[in-house]
Amino acid sequence: MTSTDTVATEPRTSFEQRLDASPITPAMWLLWLLAAGLIALDGFDFFIIGVALPFLKRDFSLGSTEIGAVAVAAVVGSLVGSLTLGPITDKVGRQRMLMVDVALFIVATAGTAFAWDAVSLIGFRFLVGVGIGADYPISVAYITENVPSRWRGRMVIGAFTFQAVGALLGALTGLIVIHLFQTLYPDSAQPAIQYAWRWMLGVGLVLAIAVGIIRSSFLLESPRYYIAKGDYDAASKAASLLLEEPITITPTTDPPEREPNLTYTALFSPQFRRNTLFASIPWFLQDIATYGMGIFTPAIIGALAFASEPDFLTREMVSAKSAALVDLFLIAGFLVAVWLVEKAGRVRLQVVGFLGMAVGLVILALSDRLASDNNSQLTWVLIGFFIFNLMMNAGPNSTTFLLSGEVFPTSIRASGAGFAAAFAKAGAVLGTFALPILQTNWGVPTLLLGLVGCCVLAAGLTYLFRVETTGRSLEAVSLDENRK
Repeated sequence: MTSTDTVATEPRTSFEQRLDASPITPAMWLLWLLAAGLIALDGFDFFIIGVALPFLKRDFSLGSTEIGAVAVAAVVGSLVGSLTLGPITDKVGRQRMLMVDVALFIVATAGTAFAWDAVSLIGFRFLVGVGIGADYPISVAYITENVPSRWRGRMVIGAFTFQAVGALLGALTGLIVIHLFQTLYPDSAQPAIQYAWRWMLGVGLVLAIAVGIIRSSFLLESPRYYIAKGDYDAASKAASLLLEEPITITPTTDPPEREPNLTYTALFSPQFRRNTLFASIPWFLQDIATYGMGIFTPAIIGALAFASEPDFLTREMVSAKSAALVDLFLIAGFLVAVWLVEKAGRVRLQVVGFLGMAVGLVILALSDRLASDNNSQLTWVLIGFFIFNLMMNAGPNSTTFLLSGEVFPTSIRASGAGFAAAFAKAGAVLGTFALPILQTNWGVPTLLLGLVGCCVLAAGLTYLFRVETTGRSLEAVSLDENRK
């Protein structure tokens, strides 16, 4: 009898123990890839609109309020999707909601590419956001529940890295489309104004269909979900497929009290209130800065460094190139987080990351004073964005997503992650809608200094409400909360 057989017949070996002792199986990698695919699409759809907005503004003759509404529609939808579909995920299962999510994504993305006016575009962007919002709680629950604890942080953040890949792809798509229209219509910007933004959003439709095909190829529910529901036969089958060896899960190996069947209101009970505050408030403050800066990166770069450029397409091209360049540091930040998350810990990375974001914003705000000419101002602008993007993704943009899936028990994990993501998207709505208005009224430097205050406050609240999950199993975190 092999050592594996001995473990398999051990009467008190729980699924958690079997999972933590397991290597990363092909099934786990496929689950990870499926989650990462839609997260990449999230990044693309959220940030491509920043490149498309100048064209939309001219095509539909949009005012500043309408521009804010177009930009914020997907963020509002994300808030609604996270808040409503997270609890539904805990009721109907992770896998079923994944398929509903991707179908919604395809329909809504098609609508954005063929929108006929600002109202229809806002409506379809809202539906895209609902799909994105649903993906946050589904994906984080899906990954955290199905990989060994020693790999959990790296794999969750690794999947979330694809948000930056999607954002970079959005910037590159904008570059290619603008270049094509410059080449095909060198003497007129009108064809680009009317059609370039449709091409940009149409690429999102192609990507959504591709992700849908991949997601339909592998269907597996989380064994933890079945255990929390008391369906041990289904849990055994799912665990056997996940770990790729025969697994038998019973009330003896995984007693019901290990996975209490909690309701949504438990998130606000004295037992879990601190966890909910910890998962929600720093993420809210981070998203004010992240989405306000991210969606309008080309516009901010253009306002700070290319305001004197008279030609519309030339100005948008150089702004998109600069946005693509700074987006590389989004990916670099995620890679730093993957490297450090298990060594430094979630809380430390989040605090240091928020403070680093503040440094980058200060440099951006003072770029005109630090520069001696236009070229050096662009250099300071890019340095500010480099630091902001690097520290954001090395810290809070990674850790907030990860922690939202770690600090709640299985029965309310998607609900808790969904609430935290929805609360965060309220910050994103505030940042996205208010930023173009405040930019007009205050000017870019003053606005950026206001965002510095958000980041410093978020660092302090992270430390105040901290719940460290590094190196601990989900079961251990849950049991600690049950003892309170």
